[in-house]
Amino acid sequence: MVKKKKRLPPGTPNPVDVHVGTRLRLRRTLMGMSQETLGNQVGLTFQQIQKYERGANRIGASRVYEFGGILDVPISFFFDDMPGELKTHEGRYAAGLRDKDAGNYEIDPLARRETLELVRAYYKITDPKVRKRIFEMVKTISKSEGLDD
Repeated sequence: MVKKKKRLPPGTPNPVDVHVGTRLRLRRTLMGMSQETLGNQVGLTFQQIQKYERGANRIGASRVYEFGGILDVPISFFFDDMPGELKTHEGRYAAGLRDKDAGNYEIDPLARRETLELVRAYYKITDPKVRKRIFEMVKTISKSEGLDD
C-alpha cells in the first residue's frame, strides 16, 4: 500500500517557493532593480512580484526562465544554497510547518535589504585598497563587539 503524503495546511507557502522567492529578491536587489521595474519587464504588478518574493505565489517554470534572463543568472541560481532538508517531501513539510509557526519566512540575514544595500555600496567603491581597508575595519569592529566568535 502506498503511503499518502501529508500536505501543508492551506495558506502555508511551500519552503521551496519561499527559497526561490528569496533568491529572486536577492538578485533583484543586488542589481538595484525595483519590484516595479522587474514587474514591468514581465507584465506583472509590483504586488505580484512581492508575492513571488515571499513565496506566497509559486513561480512557474517559464517565469523562472524569464527572470533568469532579465536578472542575468542561470535558472539554477534560484535553487542554489537550498537547505538539504528541502530535498525531501518530509523535510519540506516539516520546514513549512516550522516556518508557519515561527511566522518568519526570511530566515537568512543575507537576504535582508540592509545587507544587500551594504554589499552593493561596498562594490561601488572602485579602489580595491579602500575596499580592503573597509573590509578589515568592519571585521575589527565586529571582533571588538564580540560579534565574530
